[in-house]
Amino acid sequence: LVSELQTELASSRSSLTEADRRLRLAEETLAQERRAAAEEAAAQARALADQQALSEGANRQVERLQNQLEALEQRLAQLAEALDASETLNEERRVQIVNLGKRLNEALATKVQELARYRSEFFGRLREVLGEREDIRVVGDRFVFQSEVLFPSAQAALTPAGERQMAELASTLKQVIAEIPSDIDWVLQVNGHTDKRPLVSGTFESNWELSAERALSVVTFLIEQGIPANRLAAAGFAEYQPIAEGDSPEAYRLNRRIELKLTQR
Repeated sequence: LVSELQTELASSRSSLTEADRRLRLAEETLAQERRAAAEEAAAQARALADQQALSEGANRQVERLQNQLEALEQRLAQLAEALDASETLNEERRVQIVNLGKRLNEALATKVQELARYRSEFFGRLREVLGEREDIRVVGDRFVFQSEVLFPSAQAALTPAGERQMAELASTLKQVIAEIPSDIDWVLQVNGHTDKRPLVSGTFESNWELSAERALSVVTFLIEQGIPANRLAAAGFAEYQPIAEGDSPEAYRLNRRIELKLTQR
């Protein structure tokens, strides 16, 4: 009986040991499964947190972009408004410029007409003072003196007779100047001309120099007579603006001249 009990006890112990082994194995397996589950849960939690953080960052980025878009739209609206205002202002200015241009043209036309009246008066008085002479003529808007009336041949110094003619002209011009309104910007242009024959002797090397010096002599004398220097201009044209064609003595005589032109500056 004892032997049977011992055998049964040993069998029970063996069964208990196997049960303990299986229990430990089950516990280890459960622990592993718990760890795995915990790790998976932690990984999922981290992934969810990362996803939430990414979503929040994306939302913030979207919000920033939306704010920038709204600010850009506001800026575009401001620029469009400014452009409309600028176009309106430009149109108003264009209208003003057109109107000012019309008024300026009208004013200039008026001044030209006024100056033409004083020019006509000036030439009329000169005719009265100088009398009817073939060597002093009116050609269009110019008073023409033949060079022989004023200068020796191939010279640019006024003769005494020429000075008397210019003194009478200056006296008449000063009377007309007193009547010309100050807002008319006029000038008496003195132009020297020669015939086309080259100079063979004398002080000057070319007709250019002779014509320019003669014009300058007239201007200098008029300044000495009291004509304002800023109202005078001198120019030499040599033989390049003839009023008579041909090679006759008469053509040469007509082309040698001093022209006076009262004009607007």
